[in-house]
Amino acid sequence: MHLLDINLMHPRNQIVLIISRIYHKGMTTTTGGNVSIIDEQGDIWVTPSAVDKGTLGPDDINCIKADGTVLGKHKPSSEYPFHRAIYKMRPDIKAIIHAHPPALVSFSIAHVIPDTNVIPQAKYVCGPIGYAGYALPGSEELGEKIAAEFAKGYNAVIMENHGTVVGGTDMKDTYQRFETLEFCAKTIINAKTIGKVNSLTDEQIEAFEAQIPRLLPEMTEEVKHPSDERERREEIMRIVRRACDQGLMISSYGTVSIRWRGNDFLITPTNVLRWNITLDDIVQIKDGKREPGKIPSRATWLHQEIYRRNPHVNSIILTQSPYLMAFSVTGSKFDVRTIPESWIFLQDVYNVPFGSHFQGEETILNLISKDTPAVIIENDSILITGDKLLQTFDRLEVAEFSAKSLTMGVPIGELKPIGEDEIEELRKKFLS
Repeated sequence: MHLLDINLMHPRNQIVLIISRIYHKGMTTTTGGNVSIIDEQGDIWVTPSAVDKGTLGPDDINCIKADGTVLGKHKPSSEYPFHRAIYKMRPDIKAIIHAHPPALVSFSIAHVIPDTNVIPQAKYVCGPIGYAGYALPGSEELGEKIAAEFAKGYNAVIMENHGTVVGGTDMKDTYQRFETLEFCAKTIINAKTIGKVNSLTDEQIEAFEAQIPRLLPEMTEEVKHPSDERERREEIMRIVRRACDQGLMISSYGTVSIRWRGNDFLITPTNVLRWNITLDDIVQIKDGKREPGKIPSRATWLHQEIYRRNPHVNSIILTQSPYLMAFSVTGSKFDVRTIPESWIFLQDVYNVPFGSHFQGEETILNLISKDTPAVIIENDSILITGDKLLQTFDRLEVAEFSAKSLTMGVPIGELKPIGEDEIEELRKKFLS
């Protein structure tokens, strides 16, 4: 299935797609939240008031013309006034999402702003976060308070005892910011269950950005897409979309690659919404060069080196999932000796320091092997390797389920891992 670039859709179709995704990902309720777009004519397209967000169609979306005329079969969202106020205050903002996602609501009722420096891309995607004091929902006062925060340059604002509102240059930019901010909040909450949350300094993030290897050169010869190459593209697209649907990957972060022939491989691109990825977005890497006109993941060098050094590895997933990231941002030991399946699939998973993708003694490249198929990169991600891509994805699922069980087990009592004798039995029966 080839998905259309969301920004090429009509505003009403963009809104329906995004509000449906927000609802089905559990980030708003049946009648909660609202989404809008302002078009080139200054007309504002917005979700209706008190209509099921799980079943909205294009003809349910209202249009408020620049002259104030309201078109549509429903009453516009009661929060429309603050959308209008933001657009008036910030002409650069073209799309807005307001909702009540659980983790961000937790921060709003605690009157705390989430620290986006726990994950590098959250800092860049979300930017600084504003805070708007409480006001009656749907009131002009609320609109003024929120617009005042956007006037300071914020593109995301925590609404006291209410939720959040984010804006962006288009709907793609806005949704990515909204989803990333909720993921960041969720990660912090999960992490606080198991340990102390470690934030990165701006200097650490900047130093990491500076060490990312330069883009591979483009191929000069004709790019060929034989049937086995096209088959692998389809595998990648299916797994990426599945990971997004199951909450194992978010739109702003996640890389999947699969070996093709020799050390040549296919990899996901950068700056593409992961759940909206198409077959044509995927990038072929051949003889150390990239497919012309495409920008592969910034982790391409790392994937290339793993394939070169590990002939048994034929697929790699680098991603962020909410419970594994709790171990990532606390540096806590992820002990997979929980149930037999977890240890058999993953064996022992090591933490590596932030920024060790490309340097340092305890690097990923020194650890990945047949006995160590996965590592957790502190304040960054989890990296999983495997043979077939479905096997690698299975390992990711097992890892996230294990991390969730460990996190949920903390309030119950002391967690007791499987003993060394039992581990040795598993090793002999399943891994020898």
